[in-house]
Amino acid sequence: MDATETTADLHLTMANEDYLEAMVRIEIEDGLDEGAGIRSVDVAQHLNVSKASVNKAITALKAQGLVEQSHYGKVMLTPQGREIGAAVWRRHRILRTFLTEELGVDFETADVEACEMEHALSEDTMARWIAYLEK
Repeated sequence: MDATETTADLHLTMANEDYLEAMVRIEIEDGLDEGAGIRSVDVAQHLNVSKASVNKAITALKAQGLVEQSHYGKVMLTPQGREIGAAVWRRHRILRTFLTEELGVDFETADVEACEMEHALSEDTMARWIAYLEK
């Protein structure tokens, strides 16, 4: 089962996918070890949302087994949560690159539009798109 099918089975919202993607990005950008955990405040800053919004999303993601939260507050992605977040981030990068390099869209616009598009495409469609681009 691919990450998109898993997302559908879990009934994740686009916002929930964005939270998982943000956590993966924070781990990568901050050079964090996978088990180190992420501060809620860092997620809030990354997504430009309130800490209360992050806490609400974390509660929903915990209920689905996609994150865990330690007693001191750091959030850790489960393997399934990391897989979904990484897949969303990968789709985002591919879409943004296509928009900027192939269509000449400016980076900021491409970044916003890639964020909207990343949720709508299945892994199958993305794989076909990549195969087409590689020709």
